[in-house]
Amino acid sequence: MFTCFQNARTGHFPLVPGSLKVGQTGCDFDMEVTESSVLLLAFTASSVGVARRRLVSDLIEAGICSSAVTDAALVISELLSNALRHGEPLPGTSLRVAWRLDDDSVRVSVSDGGGPTRPELGEPTQSTTGGRGLRIVQRLSRCWGASSDDEGTTVWAEVQIPQMTTVAVPAAAAESG
Repeated sequence: MFTCFQNARTGHFPLVPGSLKVGQTGCDFDMEVTESSVLLLAFTASSVGVARRRLVSDLIEAGICSSAVTDAALVISELLSNALRHGEPLPGTSLRVAWRLDDDSVRVSVSDGGGPTRPELGEPTQSTTGGRGLRIVQRLSRCWGASSDDEGTTVWAEVQIPQMTTVAVPAAAAESG
């Protein structure tokens, strides 16, 4: 079963040279990720920080120095927290976390062993202490979705990376400045 939730914009994903195919998440394209962007982590709260630090490090190393790094870190934290709260571990008591960097976005995903409920936007009240995680994910990403199969549930989100723009400076202005 697959559900895709899209905001106003959608993206297309070119294949990443030298990447390893890990499967599809239900969209009409093959999801490809580099080997270094897939982590198997323990089904424990400390894994949230491990994944977040590794993602931030990889994005900064790739030259991404924008609010997209912070947004992607928050999104992966929310997805992992939801997996820990609502899901079961994959075989071997683990979670699978992956991300892939494209020209204009980073796609993050978290896979768990499934649970009794489907990922959905909550309707929190002012007195509730939870139920806002996927609303945060929806706000920070261009689209997100979830798929379930016999192995479990995967929830993913695409965070847009602003394109760097360069401004041409006339030679005369550059020399005088």
